[in-house]
Amino acid sequence: MDERSRRNAYALFTADRADKQRPQMAGKEEHARFVIVSGERALIELTGTEHFKAMHNRSEAIALGGNLGKSVFLGNDAGGPLYGVYAPLPEVERFPRVKAIDMRSIATQGLLTEDQLALVGTAKSLISWHARHGFCANCGAKTKSSHGGWRRDCAGCNAQHFPRVDPVVIMLAVDGDRALLARGSNFINSMYSALAGFIEPGETIEDAVRRELFEEAGIRVGQVRYHSSQPWPFPSTLMIGCFARAETTELTIDADEIADAAWFTRDEITAMLAFEDEQGRMVPPPSAIAHQLVTSFIENEAILES
Repeated sequence: MDERSRRNAYALFTADRADKQRPQMAGKEEHARFVIVSGERALIELTGTEHFKAMHNRSEAIALGGNLGKSVFLGNDAGGPLYGVYAPLPEVERFPRVKAIDMRSIATQGLLTEDQLALVGTAKSLISWHARHGFCANCGAKTKSSHGGWRRDCAGCNAQHFPRVDPVVIMLAVDGDRALLARGSNFINSMYSALAGFIEPGETIEDAVRRELFEEAGIRVGQVRYHSSQPWPFPSTLMIGCFARAETTELTIDADEIADAAWFTRDEITAMLAFEDEQGRMVPPPSAIAHQLVTSFIENEAILES
C-alpha cells in the first residue's frame, strides 16, 4: 500500500484476507469474532479507553441480534477468524455499553483504531452488496451467498456474481500557489472540498480527472498525478486521489452539481484547515481523502512534476 494511502480512513486493513479459505468459512468457529453493521451504523462497545471496540465474540454477536448464518468472512488475525454480520438496531436499555453510531461519525471522531475501522468499512461494503444483489442480473432468479460472502451464485443459470467496487476520481486542480475547491450543492454552506466523479467505462484515471474538471468547473488541465486511494464504504467506492495542473483558470461551474467554486491560495487553505478562515469556510475532516489532498498541497509535497 502506498504510504500516503495509509493516512486515509478505512485503508489500514491489516488482517490476512485468506482468500483460499473463503469457500469453507461460514462463521461457525467458536473463537470467531464479529463486526456488526446495521444500515449506515456499526455497533461498537465502550471500553473505558480512548477507543471503542468493534469486534464482538460469538455470544455477544448473537445477543445483539446478529444473523451469524449470513456472516461474511473478512479474514484472519492473530486471534482467529473475523466476520462481518448484519443486525437490527439493539434495544439501548439492554446493552448500555453498546452504541449504534453512523460510520462517518466513527471515522471523523476517531472512535475506533484504524485497523478496526478498516474491518468495519469492509463489512459494511460487503453487507450492502448482499442486500442489493438478491437476484441474478442475468436471469432474474434468486442468488445465494457463497465463498464466505465473497460471491453470490444463481441457482437458475449458474452465474457467479462478485462484490463490486465503483472507482471515483477525486482531484485537486493546481495553478501555482492556488488550488481549486468547490462546495457541492448538497454540502453545508461552509464546506469546500476537492471535485470528484465516477470513472466511466473505457476511461483512464487521467481522462476521468480531465473530463470531470471540465464538466464541473469549466477548466482544462494537463498533467495528472496520482496521490493516494481510499476505500469508501458508502456503499462501496474506491476514491482515487489525484492532482492536476491547470491549463486554464476561468471557472464555469455546473450549477446542478456545484453551488460555488473558487481558487484558494495556500495561506487561505491553511486557515481553513485550522478553522481560522475569516468567512468560516472549512475543508473536510481528516477521515476524508480530500483533507489529505489539501494537506499535501499546503505542505508543498512534490505533487506535480516541474
